[in-house]
Amino acid sequence: METEVPAILRARMGIAPDDRFTFHSSRMRMTHVTPEQLKAMDADSDRCAVELSDARVDVLGYACLVAIMSMGLGYHRASEERLHARTVENGAPAPVVTSAGALVHGLHTMGARKVALLAPYMRPLTQTVVDYLTHEGIEVLDFQALEIPNNLDVAAHDPARLPGLARALDYADADAVVLSACVQMPSLGAIEEAEQLLGKPVVSAAVCTAHQMLRALDLPAVAPGAGHLLSGAYAEAPLHPGRPAAG
Repeated sequence: METEVPAILRARMGIAPDDRFTFHSSRMRMTHVTPEQLKAMDADSDRCAVELSDARVDVLGYACLVAIMSMGLGYHRASEERLHARTVENGAPAPVVTSAGALVHGLHTMGARKVALLAPYMRPLTQTVVDYLTHEGIEVLDFQALEIPNNLDVAAHDPARLPGLARALDYADADAVVLSACVQMPSLGAIEEAEQLLGKPVVSAAVCTAHQMLRALDLPAVAPGAGHLLSGAYAEAPLHPGRPAAG
């Protein structure tokens, strides 16, 4: 999140130089991606929201997708509401975007009912992500859990490997491919290569988060080099699109 979202915003400034951004962060501690550490980390999110609102930021992004998803189906809504309330209490109200909610909303924005995905988590946690998306009306046709337990190792994973890993998925009937269902695993530099290789729209949790943060700022959600979602096709999409109609 601390590298890819600023990179997306810098790329956007190249085409919209009047829109300038500053980036601030506050950390919740976690070293190993386990349910216990994820729960403890999420409990620390209120402190972070208050600290960041001290800076009078215009939007907050909660980075850890699986921390939200492991707290229960639909939890991103409760988290966003609660953390927004903390900013209001601090006298600096700001909308809150969670990467979990952003992935859901980004896929709905593109009308993606069926996806294939890559995640760095151990298989049980990756299944949690699959179940969460299923609950939100998104069918996961295939997935690969890379099973990297250490959070620093997730960040060190080579994004150049991701298009080849995605190609091994059963994605033929997918509406989109999630190249990284984790904001810690870098993928931005491989998004457009993967789109060309797979012939499908490709997103990541970080790309979806940037899209939703820009819409929360009431700015056109467009940035070069970040794939189909930020190509301009969904620049004015609603912040919280509804689920696609069944059919």
